[in-house]
Amino acid sequence: MISIKVLGPGCGNCLNLAAVAQNAVTHLGLAANISKVTDYGEMMRYDLMATPGLVINEKLVSAGRIPSVAEVVNWLHSA
Repeated sequence: MISIKVLGPGCGNCLNLAAVAQNAVTHLGLAANISKVTDYGEMMRYDLMATPGLVINEKLVSAGRIPSVAEVVNWLHSA
C-alpha cells in the first residue's frame, strides 16, 4: 500500500492537495493511505519550506503549490 501525506496547517490549499492526491489514486486504482499532517514538528522532518507539501512513501515530492493530477499520477508510478 502506498503512503501519501499532505503536509500543512489544514488550509484550503491543503484540502485541495488532498483532493488531487485522492483523484490520482482513484485514477490509477491504487490502494493508498492518505493522511494529513498538521504538526509542525513532523512537517519539519521532511525539510518542508512552504505548505502545502506532498509526501509519497516518505519522500517529499512537492512543496508550496498544488500539483496537477497528472503530476501526482507520474509520482505514484515512480513510487
